[in-house]
Amino acid sequence: MRKSSVLLLFTKNVEKGKVKTRLAATVGDDKALEIYEQLLDYTIEFTDKLPFPKHVYYAWNIEGEDRWSKNNFEKRLQVEGDLGDKMKHAFRESFKQGISKVIIIGTDCAEINEEDVLRAEELLDEHEVVIGPALDGGYYLLAMRSMHDFIFENKPWSTEKLFDLTTKELKDKGVSYALLAPKSDIDYEEDWMRPNYINGMKVLND
Repeated sequence: MRKSSVLLLFTKNVEKGKVKTRLAATVGDDKALEIYEQLLDYTIEFTDKLPFPKHVYYAWNIEGEDRWSKNNFEKRLQVEGDLGDKMKHAFRESFKQGISKVIIIGTDCAEINEEDVLRAEELLDEHEVVIGPALDGGYYLLAMRSMHDFIFENKPWSTEKLFDLTTKELKDKGVSYALLAPKSDIDYEEDWMRPNYINGMKVLND
């Protein structure tokens, strides 16, 4: 177990009507919940194999007994605020513990895999920041080896401008960064219906 690195996982509690709301607008709450649960199971399956600690951050309350095993995932709670506030706090917590490489992902991407996370960790040897660009203009992975608060501040979260603004700011401030291959999150029905979408999962759009 490499304790100098950590994977942070941001997740929502499994509650009908509160997950994948943009997807639910066209497929309904029941189907959106089903898809979200499959995404969770896939994320747990591939991250469980990673050779460093995993901290799962719940959106609303920490679940005692659920699909996230206490033996493999340390359970924590996201702070109040926007997504930037939540991620900034989680990164700071990790760096304060002496961890030198911090990687964060969500549970919305079915194309990400174990190799992507390991590659991000490796790229941190030569870069300050690593980003996995999402096809919708955001990102599905962020990794850092030191704290850069500006990444989390004054950003248009959940918009197509996020990735471009983040990388522009990194360039302007002279912070070295590397990129992973672009991948897609599942946020809307058209994302869910993409052919050959799933990496390592059964096809969801059956």
